[in-house]
Amino acid sequence: MKLTKTTALAAAISLTALTAQAGTLDDVQARGELNCVVTTGLAGFAAPDENGRWEGFDVDFCRAVAAAVLGDPEKVKFVPTTGKTRFTILNSGEGDILFRNTTETMSRDADLKLTFLPVNYYDGQGFLIRKDLGIDSAKDLDGASVCIQTGTTTELNLADFFRVNNISYEPVTIETNEEGIANYTANRCDVYTTDASGLASTRAALEDPSAHKILPEIISKEPLAGAVRQGDDQWADIGKWVVNAIISAEELGVTQANVAELAAAATNNPSINRMLGTEGNMGEMVGLDAQWAVRAITAIGNYGETFDRHIGPDTPIALERGLNAQWNNGGILYAAPIR
Repeated sequence: MKLTKTTALAAAISLTALTAQAGTLDDVQARGELNCVVTTGLAGFAAPDENGRWEGFDVDFCRAVAAAVLGDPEKVKFVPTTGKTRFTILNSGEGDILFRNTTETMSRDADLKLTFLPVNYYDGQGFLIRKDLGIDSAKDLDGASVCIQTGTTTELNLADFFRVNNISYEPVTIETNEEGIANYTANRCDVYTTDASGLASTRAALEDPSAHKILPEIISKEPLAGAVRQGDDQWADIGKWVVNAIISAEELGVTQANVAELAAAATNNPSINRMLGTEGNMGEMVGLDAQWAVRAITAIGNYGETFDRHIGPDTPIALERGLNAQWNNGGILYAAPIR
């Protein structure tokens, strides 16, 4: 049978789609290790400790996925990336999944061909400045030199903010947070701008955090989320529902300490039962066994536990829950139901 041009094109598209279905779950399980794309270092979110072990809020989500699909949260290879290289590394296949203080945007979704997971941190861009400069508002930064990471949404937000307010600035471009801290502390820039959570992390790492302040203006919406490559729906579903399980666990009162007990037998709460595998076949729907969420929660605890452990009020980062409180506790954190 002779193919028409239209039929041939359709066949080519179908072949491309099949090729894109990379079977990431099979690859990860065959490899026995999850390659997780993270930042080069941001205290509280992702950074190696003094022994070289990666720790942080984003790191925990990598470990939760590894626990769900490999049965061991330690079977993770962390792939450090800059703002410029993170998407290239993910889309090249060097990373399986990304958890790297990354904002979901339309262009990243549609143009860079990323599939974003549920938002795991609601943030916004702010400004860090030395108190002795005597500036109390970002609108008074006319002529300031500003340290800004390239390849990030903060570059565009910064330009928009200064344009709208008819003021000027001198950009000091940097590649990593470490470079930003070095430039800021050496007075090569008056201001450091990034997500407010990153500024809190940066201020905590300075020699005298009390000498610096974050200005009150938040100039953007930054919904931070994990991401995977487009073309493998099963793998995207796994990432999505691991994040939802961690968020749901807090809402349902499931913790790192009680998850094993709750999973041992069905409770009187169907939502807990479905999540923990004592009712229904939720794991089977994404190619995993019934205990996938049990392992993820056992590895890192629920959302509130990992937040408090790494970036909460009792840590050097000292972030309040704010928008990241559960929807029924004054925030907008809201997991889709596992049912």
